Order: sequence, then C-alpha cells, then structure tokens
Amino acid sequence: MPHLAEYGALFAASFLSATIFPFQSEAVLFAMLVAEHYAWWALILAASVGNILGSIVNWFLGRFLVRFQDRPWFPVKRDQMARAEGWYHRYGRWTLLLSWTPIIGDPLTIVAGVLREPLRVFIPLVALAKTGRYLAVGGLSLGWM
Repeated sequence: MPHLAEYGALFAASFLSATIFPFQSEAVLFAMLVAEHYAWWALILAASVGNILGSIVNWFLGRFLVRFQDRPWFPVKRDQMARAEGWYHRYGRWTLLLSWTPIIGDPLTIVAGVLREPLRVFIPLVALAKTGRYLAVGGLSLGWM
C-alpha cells in the first residue's frame, strides 16, 4: 500500500490524541483528506483504529493504575476523576458515546476502567463514537455534508 508511513503517522497521531497526551488528530486527518493523495476509507480506518486503541489504553490505565491516583504523575487529577465518575454513575455506560469529545472524553474512558466497565461493552461504544467523529471530519473535508 503506498503512503504506508503517512497512514502510520495518522494512526500514531490518533492513538496519542486518545491517551493522556494532548494532541489533535482531526487536523492531521483533515489535511490528509484535503490533499487527496490517500484513500479516504483507509485514512478513516487508520485514525479510528488508532483512537480506539488509545482509549483502550486509557481503560487499562483506569483499571490497573487507579491505586496510584494520589501520586503526582497520575494523568488525571482527583477532582477530574470525581466529576467523570459522577457523570458515569448518573448516565451510565452511554456516556462513552461522548468519548470523542475534547476535555471530557479521555477521562470518561479512564473512569470506565476504574469502574470496571466490561471491555465487551466499552469497545463497541467507544468505536462507534470515535469512528463517527472521524466520519464527520471526512464528510466535512470531502464535501459530503
């Protein structure tokens, strides 16, 4: 497949943007879509898979590292965790459909791990949210919308 390195870079950008690192993959995807050098479906796939896997890393962070939440290096502050837990308890697993949103999305995926949301439920909800966001970016950049 031509442009394998570029697809890999988009995958990496999308993976990083779903984790605790501040990064914006939508701008990278948009630029690559507008360039029209790449297959749009492969770009959406690379971005979605990278972002979903990054969210799964967050789930594992929440699941196994929550015991370290009082340490200074822990990625989510106690008040952020409390707010996200409140949302999660109030609205349930459906809040994972907001995992694509800036600021609240990543903490929600960590909280899902803390609260032991089963991966068999977590992955489809997060996949729907993340892929939907990238399809919307694709629609805007390619004039589908």
